[in-house]
Amino acid sequence: MRVVGGDFRGRALTTPDGQNTRPTSDRARQAIFNILEHADFAPNLSGARIMDVFAGSGALGIEAMSRGAAFCLFVDTDDAARGAIRENVEAFGLFGNTRIHRRDATQLGIRPGNAAEAFDLVFMDPPYRKGLGPMALEALHMGKWLADDALIMLEVAADEDFFATDLWQIIDTRLYGQAQVIFLKQKIFTEF
Repeated sequence: MRVVGGDFRGRALTTPDGQNTRPTSDRARQAIFNILEHADFAPNLSGARIMDVFAGSGALGIEAMSRGAAFCLFVDTDDAARGAIRENVEAFGLFGNTRIHRRDATQLGIRPGNAAEAFDLVFMDPPYRKGLGPMALEALHMGKWLADDALIMLEVAADEDFFATDLWQIIDTRLYGQAQVIFLKQKIFTEF
């Protein structure tokens, strides 16, 4: 597996040993970042604050860093995944611009003060068919992790049903082989 674009293009990524992670394919990653770089609904990657939730190898976050993101918070509970992320962060010289959070993505809690500003873009690639995506979305919302116009990219199995609650607006959906990629934004409610 390699970085597909930006400053680190072509460089190899370390992936966790074992069967606990399922990395997003290079082809799907390239397609996702083509959308992010050209769609009106996507935040500017240059200088963006990113979260890579259910991070696995950290490929999505590192891809964003390769394309100019300012900071990435990687979230994963798996020891092997966090080890692979650490190796990748070290190999790409990203220690000052990243943080690895050992936390259950469905129970993030309130964004701590040392996490600085809210996040502009969140990548979520939970294990397929376990219903973790909606729970992690709820945790992001309840914990105030998201900037007002934040974009979430959620990957689920191509045959997996996903229903957004009233808090979320589905902006776009794409199919890439076994994966369905859903772009969402948090609805902004105004009080009268």
